[in-house]
Amino acid sequence: MGPLVPDIIGNELNFVVALFCGVGFGFVLEQAGFSTSKKLVGLFYGYDFTVLRVFFTAGVTAMIGVVVLAHFGLLDMNLVFVNPTFLWSAIVGGVIMGIGFVIGGFCPGTGICAAAIGKIDGMFFMFGTFIGVLIFAEGYPLFEGVYKAANLGNIRLYETLGISQSLFAFLLILMAVGAFWFTSLIENKVNGVKNSDPKLKRIYVLLTGVAIIVGLSAFIMPDRKEAMLKELNNNNFVASYNSEHMTSDELAFRIMDNDANIQIIDLRSQKEFDSLSLPKSTRLTLLSLFEKDANKLLSVKNKINIFIANDELTAKKGYILSKELGYGNLFVLQGGFNQFKKDIIEFAKPDKAPTRDEIDTYRFRAKAAKVIPQMIQENKLKNAGGEKKQAKRVIGGC
Repeated sequence: MGPLVPDIIGNELNFVVALFCGVGFGFVLEQAGFSTSKKLVGLFYGYDFTVLRVFFTAGVTAMIGVVVLAHFGLLDMNLVFVNPTFLWSAIVGGVIMGIGFVIGGFCPGTGICAAAIGKIDGMFFMFGTFIGVLIFAEGYPLFEGVYKAANLGNIRLYETLGISQSLFAFLLILMAVGAFWFTSLIENKVNGVKNSDPKLKRIYVLLTGVAIIVGLSAFIMPDRKEAMLKELNNNNFVASYNSEHMTSDELAFRIMDNDANIQIIDLRSQKEFDSLSLPKSTRLTLLSLFEKDANKLLSVKNKINIFIANDELTAKKGYILSKELGYGNLFVLQGGFNQFKKDIIEFAKPDKAPTRDEIDTYRFRAKAAKVIPQMIQENKLKNAGGEKKQAKRVIGGC
């Protein structure tokens, strides 16, 4: 499950991969003509909108890729870093960069590309960029107030607009297609082209059709997390779902036997978990089952994963979610953790005369009522002060 850094690609190898990606990106920029300032500023003068098309295409391609990978559980969006939005610094920085773009003819990336192939104007542009960086760094105490003003956090545009991810993806693709057609008309008018090539028109029509089909596919692949959690809100569906159960007695026996094959997934609150948690248990939430830490835990081979919560219905939600995410060897604690406490931890022998089968059960429970609380206490002392490592967002961006 992505991101690949640092679990698959280590931090050291990451620099090597980044170097090759950078070389490849620079090569593509140069081959596309982005090392030429005349081509870049054509966006502002209306005679060449290649920059707009490239950026729209890159954005749409990345967006659809993320939607598809997240839908099929190949990308953990909780680990994808979303740059925080500081409104005023974004506006001021955008104005400065726009002015620099139209005057200098480059943006930072294309400026480096031009300088790398020996273009004098690209070298002067990069020299000016370094001067700007130096001024900002040295004068940061003066700019800090504006730089950090209006912090909107790690927002996503579709959340801000109050629409679904699928609808936003479709609308953005329509906007890109509309921009391609509109800018083509402007280019033809500015460049004095009266009759555009019919073959080029047919290609545009074909690409428009493909783009709309791709946009509609976003509705077929809605946000996986939202769709699955919405399904779990239906208690009738959860109750009728066919699931494997483990009784309190079997779980108690496995704990006392120090069974190395069991993993207890505790879905209770952090306060309840800290107060009383079973050995070999890990606290997760329904939301965290989508994350990389849960993937590492539930993907361990030959492990039996037992879901527990105060009530059986909540534990069953964790079971269903994990089952739908493709994990195996799953069980639900029958009756929930409250029943386990009553039958095992707080066991009290009934006054009525037991049957022959109940005699053995009660004997076992009486023993478990002494052993398991002791094991819980030992486990609590063992884990005291220990800090669990969690996967973190991978910081990056342009």
